[in-house]
Amino acid sequence: MFASTLAGAAATDAEVASLGKTLTPIGAEVAKNADSSIPAWSGGMTQVPAGWKPGKVDPYKDDKPLFSVDASNVDKYADKLSAGQIALIKAYKGYRMDVYPSRRSCPVPDFVGAQTKKNATTAKLGADGWQLEAVQGAGIPFPFPKSGAEAMWNYKLRYTGLGRRAQISALMPDKDGSYVENKQWAYELYPFNDPKVTSPADVGGVESKLLFDVLSPASRAGEGYLIHAYIDKPQDAWIYFPGQRRVRRSPTFAYDNPIAGFDNLYFVDQINMFTGAIDRYDYKLVGKKEMFVPYNNYKLIDKNNKFKDMLGPEYVNRDVMRYEPHRVWVVEATVKGDKRHSFAKRVFHFDEDSWALLQVDMYDAKGNLWRVQEGSLWAAPDVGACITYETQMYDLVARRYVTDNWTAEGEVIDLTAAKEGRVTAATFSQDEMRRRGER
Repeated sequence: MFASTLAGAAATDAEVASLGKTLTPIGAEVAKNADSSIPAWSGGMTQVPAGWKPGKVDPYKDDKPLFSVDASNVDKYADKLSAGQIALIKAYKGYRMDVYPSRRSCPVPDFVGAQTKKNATTAKLGADGWQLEAVQGAGIPFPFPKSGAEAMWNYKLRYTGLGRRAQISALMPDKDGSYVENKQWAYELYPFNDPKVTSPADVGGVESKLLFDVLSPASRAGEGYLIHAYIDKPQDAWIYFPGQRRVRRSPTFAYDNPIAGFDNLYFVDQINMFTGAIDRYDYKLVGKKEMFVPYNNYKLIDKNNKFKDMLGPEYVNRDVMRYEPHRVWVVEATVKGDKRHSFAKRVFHFDEDSWALLQVDMYDAKGNLWRVQEGSLWAAPDVGACITYETQMYDLVARRYVTDNWTAEGEVIDLTAAKEGRVTAATFSQDEMRRRGER
């Protein structure tokens, strides 16, 4: 692992020239690693497989595991694992990680690469150390990150398409094999991913907009949650309560406030691995390392799978998880002295090819590892991006876990909903939220 220390330094001409050559258009290393377990990047999955729809086609269905990491050999592979992954293997009998051949499937659209080159010489952090300034458009702001906060912004503004619509389920398994399902319609808009956007002003400083319509359980059906996340300030949030038929602003729907219906196992800023402002932490860019991370998890979204078979009493069925060797950026986040958060420390692991967040280890105020969260990743050639949607969160103290954004039993994810007008900016208004609740 190497550390980066030139905090705040703008990209040099030589660095910018390397994009698209020795580095991918967004700054990942093109070359294979020393032992060839990570291949060279050759453009990612740009051809749409026959019959492609998320959950209907697995481009790597014929791959077989190379080996498994479990309690018998975890120490041998410790340098390729996070502290959280090691803890899960040691805590739960039978927990294993099947490691498959590494497939660098993440593509980069031409306009994202072109915009990344522009951002490399202009983007900067504000005087407060976390707000983003002078970013020009839909590319990675800092392809040569010099600080942890820069890496966080690369994650937050990574390209995943303009917006999508999906029927998702958050699941809470119990020890007897039963589970509680929180089912929702989810709508997401990422206006900064529009190739026509040239500055935050073009989209009103909006980073993303999220809308959730709750379908089940019956006790919560009809509730709605609306989030507007911004580039230069903390997010706004509103909640619709069907019993009151009112939309209320919810300043507490942020940071480490628990999400209703999850037995205090799931905080707001854990949505989609991490969401909201990054102002409560100091971020240290530890460096880059090779790790086994969830990757090309087409089994997890396979429409032939049923939730009851995918969930074990203590952890997700290991047969539906796929791990691969990849290079990741590591960032340590520590709560600022004048701020508070239930997670006193977080360790983030970002995929170098997509800036997706694939693994988070979370610590309490005493420095004890508390929770472990992993995000799956799969390439979607129809939008030219790698998608991170499904998440798993393990609480090592409560010895329970929650999954979110699972889609195997829902309708096929509509990844082009915003591009083709089925999701628009009007979808994310308070009036639309109220209309949906009253219909």
